[in-house]
Amino acid sequence: MQYRTDPASGNRLSALGLGCMRFPGYQLGRPDAKAAQDIISRAVERGINYLDTAYLYPGNEACVGMALEKLGLRDKVFIATKLPHASCKRTEDFDRFFNEQLKRLRTDHIDYYLMHNITSPAQWEHVAALGIKDWIARQKREGRIRQIGFSYHGSADDFPRMLDAYDWDFVQVQYNYANEHYQAGTAGVMEAHARGLAVFVMEPLLGGRLVDKLPRAAQEILKKARAGHLQTPADWGLSWVWNHPQVTMLLSGMASTEQVDQNASIADAALPKAMTPSQLETIARVVEVFERFNRVPCTGCNYCMPCPQGINIPGCFAAYNASFAYGRWTGLSQYFTASAVRTASPKLVSNCIHCGKCARHCPQQIDIPARLEDVRHRLQPGPVDAALRVLARFRRDGAAE
Repeated sequence: MQYRTDPASGNRLSALGLGCMRFPGYQLGRPDAKAAQDIISRAVERGINYLDTAYLYPGNEACVGMALEKLGLRDKVFIATKLPHASCKRTEDFDRFFNEQLKRLRTDHIDYYLMHNITSPAQWEHVAALGIKDWIARQKREGRIRQIGFSYHGSADDFPRMLDAYDWDFVQVQYNYANEHYQAGTAGVMEAHARGLAVFVMEPLLGGRLVDKLPRAAQEILKKARAGHLQTPADWGLSWVWNHPQVTMLLSGMASTEQVDQNASIADAALPKAMTPSQLETIARVVEVFERFNRVPCTGCNYCMPCPQGINIPGCFAAYNASFAYGRWTGLSQYFTASAVRTASPKLVSNCIHCGKCARHCPQQIDIPARLEDVRHRLQPGPVDAALRVLARFRRDGAAE
């Protein structure tokens, strides 16, 4: 395993961190405890020493804590988790959430603690007004929090303001070859590094969209350029991030022991500044193709779920993007699956009531109701909509009989 040094603490961190949100079962809010234990065990065997979870990942903190206790690995890893700051209305809420997190994770301290999903400096100003700066100082004095940072999903312009807002130890930003100019972007990574902060990267493969969901033309470009450890789209995507010496660690949401092995192997070979000019040019060509088909920048994180109307929002967006990358029929097929058209109660995008609940929780700041309208126009136009409704009525009548 390749290791990089956290410039703020001096901690020696594995270049590959385990993002725990996507354990099997996460989409149902019930992580598979046995699978999670196997993944964590294999990760530590492969040299990974950083685990990332959050209060808002349903069942995840408790799952991680139980696995580490059963495996006896707490002292071999750094644990990162996050404060649900939007739910903090009083000063007492900081202790209420934090103590619950310690209990779930079965530990007496958190190595890396984050303000979760900051999209605007106003969110930090809200908890600062409640006294969080004094609270953090007290937790650090008592050794219950070792490093403090924030995960960021806001604009490029606001990122320096967040860096100025507090004496942070680290930042966590979305970064990949398709997002150099999105959110914090390359400029933000460089700025945070220049200030002496550890830089942790999330979404290095854009929720898998830079792997199996790449347009065929982009996959062909990477296939023709294969060399050394750069064999698969995942190899290329992860290596591009690790090519930046300013990146301290990359988080990957590995959902199986096989994925752990694959990514750990890449981490051995993908060293800083190792990619050649020709390889970087290959990535640039892939980006050109990808941007032509990337109509909705959804990463499938499921923060927008559950939808009150039962719509599979990430699945519908994936189908919509696929309809441009692979053809309309492929998109329609995926949409029919995502919207459960074979049931008596299909969850069609036309069921959207524009309540806005989904958009308020989207880290990518997508206007989800508006984009679902785009999905409806492309994958559920008039004749298709009429046919689906007739089919649904037929199935309901048949079920009633």
